[in-house]
This record gives sequence, C-alpha cells and structure tokens, in this order.
Amino acid sequence: MTKVRVAGFSVSLDGFAAGPEQSLANPLGKGGPELFQWFFPTRTFLAMAGEDGGTTGVDDQYAQRSMAGFGAFVLGRNMFGPIRDAWPDEMWKGWWGDNPPYHAPTYILTHHARASIELDGGTTFHFVTDGIESALRQARAAAGDKDVKIGGGWTRPGSICGPG
Repeated sequence: MTKVRVAGFSVSLDGFAAGPEQSLANPLGKGGPELFQWFFPTRTFLAMAGEDGGTTGVDDQYAQRSMAGFGAFVLGRNMFGPIRDAWPDEMWKGWWGDNPPYHAPTYILTHHARASIELDGGTTFHFVTDGIESALRQARAAAGDKDVKIGGGWTRPGSICGPG
C-alpha cells in the first residue's frame, strides 16, 4: 500500500526548515543553506544537480534512501519558486532547470491555477488549488505501488501552502 512519507527533511533545532526572505539569490532563504550542509557534498545531491563526484559516507547513504521509492511528490509552492501571488507569466519552470530531481509527478500546492509543466526526466509539475487532500489523492493515484513524498514549501503559519 502507498505510504505518505517525509524523508531527508532538514530542520533546525528551533524548528525552521528554511531561512527567511527566500529569493532568486537565496532559494533556501537567508541562512537556509546551513541546514543542508550534510546533503550538499554528497554524491546523491551532486548527481541530482548533474555533477560528478561527492562524498559516499553515511550522509550519502541517508540521502540515497531519502530519494528512493517515491512515485509522486507533494510540495508547497515555495519549493517550486520564489514567485508570490498570481503567476505573472508561464516563464518560471522551477528552481532546477529542465531536469528537476523528482523524476515523477509532482503536485505543487498553490492558490493560483497554472497549466501543468512536463520536464525532462519524468518530472511533471501539477498545480493544485483545491487543497492538500486533493493533492494527496492525485499523488497517491499517480504513485502506483510506490510512496508519496511530502516536501517543504509551506511558509505561513495556518496556511497549507504559504502565500502563493
């Protein structure tokens, strides 16, 4: 049976998973990259970024497991990009370029409708405006016998998908 899981999710001791003031210059917000210093040098992360090399120790083993076995993803809009409110156009296609690391259907929680975006490697971003229950239902159907991974991107307390 399909499980809904969180894996490889960094959180500071005081409960933050990203820094404030996310922007194009600071995708993880100010101070956010420090939360992922265990992940960035790993072979798994570098491969996701299209690079060779990287460490292969316990952090890489954990990183590998945190990306394995998923058939769909559910993310908050901030994990897709820094754009707030209505989409100004259809130009932005995510932080990762033409080949995002998901390689599976990925459901973005947002308050603003947008057509799905199919990218290289099997990633298709679907924008869900009718809540997390709908996103989970769609992700479970798409995942088949694999699991659904919940990612970050929720920023406003009391909101399931932040301001966007």
